[in-house]
Amino acid sequence: MSKKIFQRISLLPVFILCFLSGPQNLHANSETGDSVSVIHKLHSEELVRGERLFYGLIYSGEKAVNCASCHNTRFSDSLNWNPDAYEISLKYKDLPVNDLSAVLLNPKGAKLSEVHNEFDLTEADVVLIKAYMDEIAVSGLVQAKPIMNKLILFIFMIIVIVLALAELIFIKKLKPKWIHLLLIMAALTYIGNTLVKESIAIGRSQFYSPDQPIKFSHTIHAGQNQTNCLYCHPSAEYSKSAGIPSANVCMNCHLIVRSGTHSGTWEINKVIAAYENNMPVEWIRIHNNPDHVFFSHAQHVSVGKVACQECHGEVEKMDRLIQVSDLSMGWCINCHREKEVEFHTNKFYNEYEDLAEKVKSGELDMVSVEKVGGTECMKCHY
Repeated sequence: MSKKIFQRISLLPVFILCFLSGPQNLHANSETGDSVSVIHKLHSEELVRGERLFYGLIYSGEKAVNCASCHNTRFSDSLNWNPDAYEISLKYKDLPVNDLSAVLLNPKGAKLSEVHNEFDLTEADVVLIKAYMDEIAVSGLVQAKPIMNKLILFIFMIIVIVLALAELIFIKKLKPKWIHLLLIMAALTYIGNTLVKESIAIGRSQFYSPDQPIKFSHTIHAGQNQTNCLYCHPSAEYSKSAGIPSANVCMNCHLIVRSGTHSGTWEINKVIAAYENNMPVEWIRIHNNPDHVFFSHAQHVSVGKVACQECHGEVEKMDRLIQVSDLSMGWCINCHREKEVEFHTNKFYNEYEDLAEKVKSGELDMVSVEKVGGTECMKCHY
């Protein structure tokens, strides 16, 4: 009981601010549409309390409410179906506190009611939480620090070589010379191996999986709903690029389907907003070839009858799309050397009469892409 009393007393400054500022401060200005809030009058200690409420570090009522357990405050490489804290903060930044209160204290919709119905927050709590969320709207999500292990080890090996040479040439206290040579050879082997691997990897982006503006799941669309790849990417049959579906294509289904299996209405509302405002969804391209490489989806999909999964992996099992193949020249050439073309049933190959005769006579068991010019330099580099 004493804990509850202490919590209520600690919120007295907020209640006083709300009372002195008047109830109009919890609403949007009806003439300008601007949000006028007591948030601007809160002290730093109260903003810290708002942050602690958001992270569930202090109790409000009978139990803590941890907003961050569902809504990311950091960038993540895994798919969280709930909107991140930055998205929510942007949406409510210029809206009155009552709009956020309606979602937190009086949730509507199956998904919100299921999660929020046990929240025990006061209006003063919501004011403090919104104050912290306004800070997130400015600062954005926390960036993950880059892992520097390889660089640190690389520098360490250079230091080992320098110290070993200094000992061998100048200091000369360590008598067995083979120790110096062993250290130098081991360090040079690591450095050389690292340089070769990193040089080969330049320009490649295997396992690339950026955050998309909408959490689109191929598992749901291509897997569960069995939507054909060409329905969303129709230009793959006749163009270099497979194309990115416009909001019009999405709305063919989402004129009716307005609530997602996992994300509720939040993500689908982004599609609807793009469609109604005639704005494109700015999808981030994942598979990219260098500028000096020519690649045609039409040649592979229409002529070669290559399944999407052969290059893009089992996309029907991916909630978050990722680049599976490294798209290197060696990877392409190996495929062209091993891939058998539908030589007899595909009219595209009718001009190769000499190969047809060799297959008919048994001189060739199969015709690979390489046999029809698939490894010629000028096919891809011109």
